[in-house]
Amino acid sequence: MGAVWDAGPCSVETVHTAVGRKRKLKEASVRTLLRRLEQKGYLRHEVEGRAFIYSAVEPANSLAGRAVRQIIDRFCQGSIEELVSGMVDAKLLTKEELDRLADLARKRREEGG
Repeated sequence: MGAVWDAGPCSVETVHTAVGRKRKLKEASVRTLLRRLEQKGYLRHEVEGRAFIYSAVEPANSLAGRAVRQIIDRFCQGSIEELVSGMVDAKLLTKEELDRLADLARKRREEGG
């Protein structure tokens, strides 16, 4: 997904080149991965000549939000508070991140949101 988000609409060859910098994958494997991501609704394609041009269905931050919602529903009984407190308890957040979250929450509360 990262290769498609970085490159924008792109061919299998473009993704293979980008992914190939970090992993040894055959082009056929990349083609299979892209097809599976499309079947799951993360990508779509258009045909240009004989090439499939893949593009992301939604931006990275939107997909991340959806993934987090699934985690919250599956592991935290739908409670965002449980997720965040678990992250705090597990010391997954730095002091700076905690400060930024506290500032954001304070601003939202002041705005009435």
